[in-house]
Amino acid sequence: MVNLYKWTVLIVRVLGRGPWRLNTLRREVGEISQKALVSTLRDLKENGLVSRTVTPVDPPQVEYALTDLGRDFLRPIRGLAEWVLENGARIEAARAEYATRASG
Repeated sequence: MVNLYKWTVLIVRVLGRGPWRLNTLRREVGEISQKALVSTLRDLKENGLVSRTVTPVDPPQVEYALTDLGRDFLRPIRGLAEWVLENGARIEAARAEYATRASG
Protein backbone atom coordinates (compact mmCIF):
# COMPACT_ATOMS: atom_id res chain seq x y z
CA MET A 1 0.00 0.00 0.00
CA VAL A 2 1.37 3.40 -0.97
CA ASN A 3 1.34 5.97 1.81
CA LEU A 4 0.38 9.38 0.47
CA TYR A 5 1.42 12.07 2.86
CA LYS A 6 0.85 15.79 2.89
CA TRP A 7 3.83 16.64 0.68
CA THR A 8 3.74 13.76 -1.81
CA VAL A 9 1.69 15.45 -4.52
CA LEU A 10 3.68 18.69 -4.40
CA ILE A 11 7.05 16.91 -4.48
CA VAL A 12 5.98 14.74 -7.41
CA ARG A 13 4.74 17.81 -9.29
CA VAL A 14 8.08 19.58 -8.78
CA LEU A 15 10.06 16.48 -9.78
CA GLY A 16 7.89 16.35 -12.90
CA ARG A 17 9.90 19.31 -14.19
CA GLY A 18 13.14 17.34 -14.04
CA PRO A 19 15.75 16.03 -11.60
CA TRP A 20 16.61 18.12 -8.53
CA ARG A 21 19.23 18.16 -5.81
CA LEU A 22 17.88 18.09 -2.27
CA ASN A 23 18.34 21.73 -1.23
CA THR A 24 17.09 23.08 -4.55
CA LEU A 25 14.08 20.77 -4.35
CA ARG A 26 13.37 21.96 -0.81
CA ARG A 27 13.44 25.62 -1.91
CA GLU A 28 11.16 24.85 -4.84
CA VAL A 29 8.64 22.92 -2.72
CA GLY A 30 8.46 25.73 -0.18
CA GLU A 31 7.43 25.47 3.45
CA ILE A 32 8.68 21.93 4.07
CA SER A 33 11.10 20.85 6.77
CA GLN A 34 14.23 18.93 5.86
CA LYS A 35 12.93 15.97 7.86
CA ALA A 36 9.57 15.90 6.04
CA LEU A 37 11.25 16.22 2.64
CA VAL A 38 13.76 13.44 3.27
CA SER A 39 11.07 11.18 4.75
CA THR A 40 8.71 11.73 1.82
CA LEU A 41 11.49 11.18 -0.73
CA ARG A 42 12.44 7.96 1.06
CA ASP A 43 8.82 6.75 0.88
CA LEU A 44 8.56 7.71 -2.80
CA LYS A 45 11.81 5.85 -3.53
CA GLU A 46 10.63 2.79 -1.58
CA ASN A 47 7.44 2.74 -3.66
CA GLY A 48 9.35 3.02 -6.94
CA LEU A 49 8.20 6.54 -7.82
CA VAL A 50 11.52 8.35 -7.33
CA SER A 51 15.14 7.48 -8.08
CA ARG A 52 18.11 8.71 -6.08
CA THR A 53 21.43 9.11 -7.91
CA VAL A 54 24.69 9.82 -6.08
CA THR A 55 27.54 11.41 -8.03
CA PRO A 56 30.85 10.46 -6.36
CA VAL A 57 32.47 13.88 -6.05
CA ASP A 58 33.66 15.67 -2.94
CA PRO A 59 31.19 16.34 -1.38
CA PRO A 60 28.87 13.76 -2.99
CA GLN A 61 26.00 15.16 -5.03
CA VAL A 62 22.60 13.50 -4.73
CA GLU A 63 19.90 14.01 -7.32
CA TYR A 64 16.26 12.93 -7.20
CA ALA A 65 14.12 12.25 -10.26
CA LEU A 66 10.84 10.57 -11.15
CA THR A 67 10.99 7.00 -12.39
CA ASP A 68 8.71 5.73 -15.16
CA LEU A 69 6.20 4.77 -12.47
CA GLY A 70 6.51 8.26 -10.95
CA ARG A 71 5.81 9.86 -14.33
CA ASP A 72 2.72 7.64 -14.65
CA PHE A 73 1.62 8.84 -11.19
CA LEU A 74 2.14 12.44 -12.31
CA ARG A 75 -0.61 12.23 -14.96
CA PRO A 76 -3.59 12.07 -12.57
CA ILE A 77 -1.90 14.64 -10.32
CA ARG A 78 -1.77 17.08 -13.24
CA GLY A 79 -5.44 16.40 -13.92
CA LEU A 80 -6.28 17.13 -10.29
CA ALA A 81 -4.24 20.35 -10.39
CA GLU A 82 -6.10 21.48 -13.52
CA TRP A 83 -9.41 20.73 -11.82
CA VAL A 84 -8.41 22.85 -8.81
CA LEU A 85 -7.41 25.75 -11.08
CA GLU A 86 -10.67 25.50 -13.04
CA ASN A 87 -12.78 25.35 -9.88
CA GLY A 88 -10.79 27.65 -7.61
CA ALA A 89 -13.45 30.38 -7.57
CA ARG A 90 -16.17 27.87 -6.67
CA ILE A 91 -14.02 26.42 -3.89
CA GLU A 92 -13.36 29.89 -2.45
CA ALA A 93 -17.08 30.72 -2.63
CA ALA A 94 -17.92 27.52 -0.76
CA ARG A 95 -15.33 28.34 1.91
CA ALA A 96 -16.72 31.86 2.31
CA GLU A 97 -20.27 30.53 2.58
CA TYR A 98 -19.18 27.97 5.19
CA ALA A 99 -17.35 30.63 7.22
CA THR A 100 -20.43 32.88 7.13
CA ARG A 101 -22.70 30.08 8.35
CA ALA A 102 -20.22 28.94 11.01
CA SER A 103 -19.84 32.43 12.46
CA GLY A 104 -23.54 33.29 12.39
